[in-house]
Amino acid sequence: MNITDVRVRKVAREGKMRAIVSVTFDNEFVVHDIKVIEGENGLFIAMPSKKGTDGTYRDVAHPINKETRTILQDSILTAYEEALDQMPEDGTDEEGYVSDRWPRQSGESIPGDQA
Repeated sequence: MNITDVRVRKVAREGKMRAIVSVTFDNEFVVHDIKVIEGENGLFIAMPSKKGTDGTYRDVAHPINKETRTILQDSILTAYEEALDQMPEDGTDEEGYVSDRWPRQSGESIPGDQA
């Protein structure tokens, strides 16, 4: 499975949540609402999640091994950095986000790909 597109939908230079991203695999499957978060040890990704009846959050979709998570995170963080470079000095909304999209073609293989 290959990452064929990374779209950074909202970008912020400051705050805990830095971006909302969609990732397309093999031009056939997309995962929306992946968040780029600023944590104590730097940027990381948070997969889309849903609140359960017990109040806890569970990922809706997620990588099942460390290698795949690393490939996915590296692709997303690279696209985020590219989006920051393209972000206009002004033109952000009142929350500091830019709502334009910045597509990024990656083509990186995902472990376990049989193609």
